[in-house]
Amino acid sequence: MAALSTAFPRARRARGEASRAKTNSRSPLERQHRRMFWPFAAPAVIFYTVIFLVPIGYAAWTSFYKWDGVSDKKWRGWKNYQVLFDDPAFRSSLTNTLKILFVGGACTFVIAFGLTMALREMRARLFARSVIFFPCLVNAMVFGILAGFLFSPDGPVNQVLHDVGVSTPPKWLSTDNQFPMILGTIIWTATGYYTAIIMAGVDQIPTYLYEAAELDGCNAFQRFRHVTLPLAWEVISVCAVLWTVSSLQIFELILAFGGTQNSAAPPVNSWNTAMYVYETAFPPRSTPQLGMATAAAMVALVLIGFITLVLRRVMRRAAIEY
Repeated sequence: MAALSTAFPRARRARGEASRAKTNSRSPLERQHRRMFWPFAAPAVIFYTVIFLVPIGYAAWTSFYKWDGVSDKKWRGWKNYQVLFDDPAFRSSLTNTLKILFVGGACTFVIAFGLTMALREMRARLFARSVIFFPCLVNAMVFGILAGFLFSPDGPVNQVLHDVGVSTPPKWLSTDNQFPMILGTIIWTATGYYTAIIMAGVDQIPTYLYEAAELDGCNAFQRFRHVTLPLAWEVISVCAVLWTVSSLQIFELILAFGGTQNSAAPPVNSWNTAMYVYETAFPPRSTPQLGMATAAAMVALVLIGFITLVLRRVMRRAAIEY
């Protein structure tokens, strides 16, 4: 015991001396930055906690109850989640969400890369970039209404098909074809946005690197693979995270397409998780199920967080200086 009583003060003194030595080794500017960190960061942390973390915590707590928003809550525990995963509508919504994320993302980025490489050498690439970016400025509801006009049975697309000899054109807006139409519209509207971001990153790559690659005999694909892709990797990884987050929040476009069917809600096979949450929380002809809706929202949140973490981990690369 005597040995321990003498050893602890020595250890504390040693830690204190090490801490003081570490503090003294910092530059005055670094010490000033450390002192000013929390006074500047605290308002943002408080704002983020109140606006985001507290509602998320409340939603997580609500997801364990049966609640219609008016009467008293009834505890259900994990049963909400069990019922959720037994619901074919939720499983279909989750599948559609993953299709938008992976299939839509792959198509969007392939087209964006192709446009980037095609427009990089153009003289009027700034104008072309503005034209491609323009769909992002238009509300997605407009595209839903426009698609309803273009692809209706008597719309311009079917008229053109009749003129070229197609007697039975596809039923573009039928229930079975509605989700592919939504996916195509998402790709159409998102491609310009990501093309503009990737082009901004590619524009920062020095041209002499491309000239050196050409002198070495690299073709267009090899220049893309060995010059463009590595040097624009940080921009691409940020775009991947942006797509992951935004693709899981698509809602109004599905609602607009559903409006073309003269029904109270879009067909269930066209829902994603956001649409499922909306229809469960605000059903047009039944009692709201806010507990189930928040449980679905929590599943979507966990899915976003998990995929984002995996993406950041997989796409992490050492920065290349040039």
